[in-house]
Amino acid sequence: MSEPFSVRVTVRGYETDVQGHLNQAVYLNYAEHARWSLLQAAGVSQHGLVSQGVGPVALETTIRYRRELLAGDEVDVTCAFEWGEGKTFRILQEIRRADDGAVAAEITAVGGLLDLKERRLVTDPQERFKELAEDPGLFGL
Repeated sequence: MSEPFSVRVTVRGYETDVQGHLNQAVYLNYAEHARWSLLQAAGVSQHGLVSQGVGPVALETTIRYRRELLAGDEVDVTCAFEWGEGKTFRILQEIRRADDGAVAAEITAVGGLLDLKERRLVTDPQERFKELAEDPGLFGL
């Protein structure tokens, strides 16, 4: 199995809490940044999604915090899609410190692809991502 898609982020001081730790809500921002970066790398733009009448939606997100992150830390945020049957898919992500590879957080999300006109999840999101992407391999397809 190949390495999952990854993007590097530097923790900024204004993202930390009073203890100097990365604020818990910012982990979600990093995860979202990695997901959109993967879409862009695969050739799927926000404009392209909207023009096709679809948009990704988050249905559930779970974060497990493992190690603290401090201002100035560099992290790699991974993103891997896990496909099954039906209208939803899972996105597995890790936030790892770049210096030692320690896992700072594990993020698991359940997502879908919303038909923007019908306001319902599309039946086969895997197939739609294959059609939309220039490089569907980044989605594990």
